[in-house]
Amino acid sequence: MTELDVAQLQRRLADFAASRAWEPYHTPKNLCVALSVETSELLEIFQWLTPEQSARVMEDPGTAFRVTDEVADVLAYLLQFCEVLGIDALAALAAKIDRNEERFPVADSGESTNRHSSE
Repeated sequence: MTELDVAQLQRRLADFAASRAWEPYHTPKNLCVALSVETSELLEIFQWLTPEQSARVMEDPGTAFRVTDEVADVLAYLLQFCEVLGIDALAALAAKIDRNEERFPVADSGESTNRHSSE
């Protein structure tokens, strides 16, 4: 796979779960909880790092593997969650970016804000 194909990844995840008879456990609540747990595991890697150390986290192969592995877990649960609820993740993201562009227009004076949020 040379390009990220969200639908194909969701099918692979669904097939993986189905072959193990895990579908009854893949409810929106359970997937959301699992997503939170995996996000917390990613956060744990950065917990006590300084901003400078966190910016260099991928320089250490062992830590880079852990970060990459947790990112994969987060994405897997997010894609499964979206699949179960019928959410098009990419369309949802595009719509959110559109709303944020309206809510937070570029300042004419060249000033930037310190707010970095997707809310």
